[in-house]
Amino acid sequence: MVSSAASLPRCFVGQLTIFYNLLFRVRYPDKTANGGTLILVQGCARQQRLSIKLEVRMMDGIPDANQLTETVVAMLTAHSPSLLGALVTLIVGWWMVGMVTRGIGAALSKGGMEDTLKNFLMSLTGAGFKAIVLITVAGMIGIETTSFIAVLGAAGLAVGLALQGSLANFAGGVLILIFRPYKVGDFIQGGGETGTVRSIEIFNTVMTTADNKKIIVPNAAISNATITNFSAMDTRRVDIVFGVGYGDDLRHAKSVLEEIIRKDERILVDPEPQIVVSALGDSAVDITTRSWVKAADYWGVFFDLTEEVKLAFDEQGISIPYPQQDLHLFREDKA
Repeated sequence: MVSSAASLPRCFVGQLTIFYNLLFRVRYPDKTANGGTLILVQGCARQQRLSIKLEVRMMDGIPDANQLTETVVAMLTAHSPSLLGALVTLIVGWWMVGMVTRGIGAALSKGGMEDTLKNFLMSLTGAGFKAIVLITVAGMIGIETTSFIAVLGAAGLAVGLALQGSLANFAGGVLILIFRPYKVGDFIQGGGETGTVRSIEIFNTVMTTADNKKIIVPNAAISNATITNFSAMDTRRVDIVFGVGYGDDLRHAKSVLEEIIRKDERILVDPEPQIVVSALGDSAVDITTRSWVKAADYWGVFFDLTEEVKLAFDEQGISIPYPQQDLHLFREDKA
């Protein structure tokens, strides 16, 4: 039989199969004119028109050790070029995958990408290139890669259908890490929860609430909804509404508020604070103060200003009305 270079891997696999069966004493039907002779292997050599016929005589079903050794040597001699090429391809391919992966990591780092996303993309790229190298090597030693790739595709589809929710969280995590609507340490509202971001993972975002509760929110819930980032800007405006009675001096109440705001060093001068009459309510005149502060000072100023205004109004005799009902009783004289 004359073999071509293209048929070399297939011949090699066939020889390995027959040799395995021979080792485990598997008898084959006689295919030759000689009653006890088995045509075992027809070897193929790359780039040569060589036909090797090895005949092994079976003695009570046990092959001769010398003949088995000759068979192995002949197989390795015939196919050593393909095995050597596959080994070299594996080593060089693995080295090139490492080089490419490190180059991608360096490029992503220069672009300012988050470490979490950078490491994930490097791992994903490396796994993909390694899979290509392994499939190439498998084809070189005679493994049918077409059916193998089809099986991998079907398995990937099945896994994708089974993990739809997880894949949605994964996609949301990638979008969050790429567009960065928030970062670790930001105080946000998203996915129905409010808290400080502690970590951004591929599938979840971990937050802690003001009372130190840990919340794990799926990234799909955050990326598909409105995100409010309270820490995105350096400054925030503190809006507080104070009600005073209709019988109180409105100008005096505003001057008291101006004095309190002026003394607080945390309140910024630019933009200038505002003190305005915002509404005439059913039982009070609403005065709104709008003070600009640094984002980190927001809650401190909010709580302190509320307390100081209440104490100052009490000292100045300015009332803070609250809703109340007057009940009028009428007595009817019986005739």
